[in-house]
Amino acid sequence: MRNIRKKSECPIIMITAKGETFDKVLGLELGADDYVVKPFETKEIVARIKAVMRRTGKNAAENDVKEVSYDKLVVNMTKYELKVDGKVVDTPPKELELLYHLASNPNRVYTRDQLLDEVWGFEYYGDSRTVDVHIKRLREKLEGVSDKWTLKTVWGVGYKFEVKE
Repeated sequence: MRNIRKKSECPIIMITAKGETFDKVLGLELGADDYVVKPFETKEIVARIKAVMRRTGKNAAENDVKEVSYDKLVVNMTKYELKVDGKVVDTPPKELELLYHLASNPNRVYTRDQLLDEVWGFEYYGDSRTVDVHIKRLREKLEGVSDKWTLKTVWGVGYKFEVKE
């Protein structure tokens, strides 16, 4: 850490199993910007990274791509806008977030539980079938738009945004 600090002011977050006060203080005194003890939640790490980036003046949001585009489809999370074939389509926030999440990770299969955790959040305790309902509504909006991509059901597993080669 000392060697890194001699050469760079890049943000450093220590992730360690050592949770004693002495270890935390030592890590921060050596130059860490934050100190996280395992185990941790992914969302907490993301929030800590964003906080460190804000404090160090390296705005991660400037580099974040908040839009995905495919043939006749644009999902823009900055504007919370869905464009299908060049026309804006009214879409509730969770449907848009679900589509953005799937389209940001093309051809990756997600289970209902993964989608609930990653789109709705860990605090959601409703029925997992809500994912099915949102997928159904998205399919109605996207039906027949393009033959280059589709919202696909992977039977017995979950869903994916399939991009055809």
